[in-house]
Amino acid sequence: MARTPSAAQVLGHVVLVTGKEEYLSARTVESVREAVRAHDADAELAESAASDLTLASLGEMSAPSLFSSIRCVMVRGLEDLPDESVDGLLAYCAAPVEDVALVLVHSGGQKGSGVLTKLRKLGAVTEVKSEEIRASEMPGFVTSEVASHGARIDSDAAAFLVQAVGTDLRSLAAAADQLTNDFHGEQLTIDKVQRYFGGRAEAKSFTVADAAFAGRRAVALEELRWALDAGTSPVLVTSAMAASARSLARYLGAPRGARDADLARDLGVPPWKVRTVRDQSRSWSPEGIAQAVRAVAHADADIKGQAHDASYTLERLVLTVAGLREGR
Repeated sequence: MARTPSAAQVLGHVVLVTGKEEYLSARTVESVREAVRAHDADAELAESAASDLTLASLGEMSAPSLFSSIRCVMVRGLEDLPDESVDGLLAYCAAPVEDVALVLVHSGGQKGSGVLTKLRKLGAVTEVKSEEIRASEMPGFVTSEVASHGARIDSDAAAFLVQAVGTDLRSLAAAADQLTNDFHGEQLTIDKVQRYFGGRAEAKSFTVADAAFAGRRAVALEELRWALDAGTSPVLVTSAMAASARSLARYLGAPRGARDADLARDLGVPPWKVRTVRDQSRSWSPEGIAQAVRAVAHADADIKGQAHDASYTLERLVLTVAGLREGR
């Protein structure tokens, strides 16, 4: 089924929404409702929990009203459908009412899988899966969201957006919508994404850490000053530095030839970040990383102990880390 279905695709049909990703499921349900309302602004909307569904109640919800024969009926929690209601629902789905769009929502898992198997065999049923999206798949989600708006985004820009916004799908979808509207018809680059979302404190902190562990001293100091001037907490910077040090230490101790997916799991980073860690690791030794970890811990203790000048402490940390890399 299309991301934005037409009335012809849902009226007289059954849309089966399955999976644990609630945001995607809710969006599919809303797209069906919008398609029905676009076809008939007076269309009736009805909703029921599957646990309360009977053949009689389904008939009532799908019956025409005084105002319109067009209806959209949503049944949530299909996994809780009573056994005595299964045959009636299957009979309806085998021959759905022409002017009714029926949406059945199953939240995933094995419960109720027998009903799903039978529904999938019916010609009038279209399944839309709302599978959980892993952290490593978030940049891909961003790319598809941007594509759905008729635009394209660079891979590093998609990865940065995830780092800046986080892994909440609703927030990522909103960010993609904003960017494609404000840069209509343009390729979304990392510069454009940073212009809008580079101010996020966590993103700025990791930008500082990445530059420091890559040995780009001047860049790291400049990013640090920008981050602090923008109000980023010094503790977030030491936290990002500590996370980078841990990732590098784990990478250096990882078996040779490991797949990126396995490395990402072991390092605690998304797969796109593995390349950054790999590039940084070429100029680091286990001894150097150990010294960097101690330097980060010392700086963090100073800052949390109300160091007189947190910015000086962080600048010293950046120079120390960059120097350890260069000194290998």
